Amino acid sequence: MYHFRNDYSVGCHPAVLEALSAVNSESVIGYGEDAYCKECADLIRSLCHAPQASVEFLIGGTQTNFTAIAAFLRPWESVISPISGHINGHEAGAVEATGHKILPIRTPANGKLSPAAILPILEECEDAHLTKPRLVYISDATETGSVYTKAELTELSFFCRRHGLLLFLDGARLGCALSCKANDLTLADIAQLTDAFYIGGTKNGAMMGEALVITDPALQGEFFRMKKQHGAVLAKGWLLGVQFQALLQDGLYFKIARNAVEVAQYLQGGLKNLGIPMMVDSPTNQIFPIVPNPLLSHLDELCTYEVWGKADEEHTVVRFVTSFATPLSSADGLLKAIKDLT
Repeated sequence: MYHFRNDYSVGCHPAVLEALSAVNSESVIGYGEDAYCKECADLIRSLCHAPQASVEFLIGGTQTNFTAIAAFLRPWESVISPISGHINGHEAGAVEATGHKILPIRTPANGKLSPAAILPILEECEDAHLTKPRLVYISDATETGSVYTKAELTELSFFCRRHGLLLFLDGARLGCALSCKANDLTLADIAQLTDAFYIGGTKNGAMMGEALVITDPALQGEFFRMKKQHGAVLAKGWLLGVQFQALLQDGLYFKIARNAVEVAQYLQGGLKNLGIPMMVDSPTNQIFPIVPNPLLSHLDELCTYEVWGKADEEHTVVRFVTSFATPLSSADGLLKAIKDLT
């Protein structure tokens, strides 16, 4: 059985496990006030060229999204999101539960937002009886594996600043986004162009954890209290700092992300060569083949995957996801098996 269901099905990279084991017997101060978290926060600020940034460690992506949004917004303010955005389609109303409405926008298959798509929402919400759009939520990579170019993110950033909007980037798969061939952004670019973003660990080598980087000083005050109120403070907070330090200090984070990307691209190219089209050409670690419905039962026996949606009466879009731990041999084996079937 080949495993392509998601990028968090294995525990963590061996270097992360080794780092955790090394501090396991230490008695460490809790709640992120330890030396490991402080040193790692300094490292992240340095990598982002953002000495003014606040770095907050949280456990998972959904928790990071709703805690940050709740902290950044006033009660009457709302969030603009792609309709495919994780906060809109995969988080069981977590953002709405904090009291903030999501204003979804239909996007192309790549899942990317543009100023032209956002402007009508701003015009519609000028009425004071409606919520006020205040934050734009995007993901890099998007839910369909696409990445923002520097030109696109710059245009979006300038638009948000002109219209008094905050720009928040979900980086659950930021490692793969920054490691793919279509990318021309750096961590420093993202820190400069957004008000807050996070570096995803759960989906790229950590046991768990996301590192939220708040670059706008106006958003940093009392964030710990918001984290605490939302159940987002890990008592053993040093476990997060230790993991991110192991991933980031020598570039391991990007090295292992490249493996995920390269295996996915090999699989995507191989499927195309077998005559299987894609819903969207993804440059990262998520790919979306459109397969004949009779093939699904065979895939069930060959591999783990997710059904993404109906393409037409005779075809289904499925999602294959690779991780830092996915060997090239898994992609090769699946391709050979599908070739035999087709």
